[in-house]
Amino acid sequence: MKLRVPLLLIILAFFAIPSVAAKNDYLYKTQLVQAAPGKILEVVDFYKASLAAYKDTSDEAPLWLRHSQGDHWDLLLLIPMKSYAEYYAPERVARRSRAALRPAADLIAWQEDVFVFGPPVDELRKSFAAAAFFHVEMFHALAGKEAALFTEREMENVYQKTLKRPENFIFVRDQGAAWDLFTIGVYRDLKHFAESAGISEVDQEAAAKAAGFEAANRIGPYLRTLISSDHNTLAVSIR
Repeated sequence: MKLRVPLLLIILAFFAIPSVAAKNDYLYKTQLVQAAPGKILEVVDFYKASLAAYKDTSDEAPLWLRHSQGDHWDLLLLIPMKSYAEYYAPERVARRSRAALRPAADLIAWQEDVFVFGPPVDELRKSFAAAAFFHVEMFHALAGKEAALFTEREMENVYQKTLKRPENFIFVRDQGAAWDLFTIGVYRDLKHFAESAGISEVDQEAAAKAAGFEAANRIGPYLRTLISSDHNTLAVSIR
């Protein structure tokens, strides 16, 4: 059976690019870091110690998560930039070069960087401060489907909001690694994350249709028509 795409999806996809610019205009450098074997605690300790150095650089301290299960990275760091012009201003580059913000090479097995536009940093900090558990979804879009993928993520946020569940923060690639888009769901704890299992089918169906999906069980299949691959990771806060 062919999947029917409601007219609403087409209309929303048409307007998706302006929506990205309007809502997700704060620039971040995202670093995915895998520690060398046996070095994860040293890497975590390094980044904890480096937070103090940000006070001398005029840079915002990063937000960070530690992998619990899923993808192979150990840490995800969101480094607030705001804009390229501000972050790479000569005086800030000079201060950054004098600060010890990079771990020694022998501590890192693998690292991947991607520059993304996302929500305002104050909004992220407020949400992260009250959370201990995170769901990270990273996507490679099919060719020409980037705008539709962003729209689908926004529709899932409508679905979540209708069910009184936390909405996902959406980050859209500008340059760097191959990820086109990733989202971070923010939860109080694992129990909060798992509460969706107790939502009735009737409520799920109503929320899906309110968001523009054909049905709750068509959300996943429709997403698969937009992406070539995705990686899901459960992560925890670092205190």
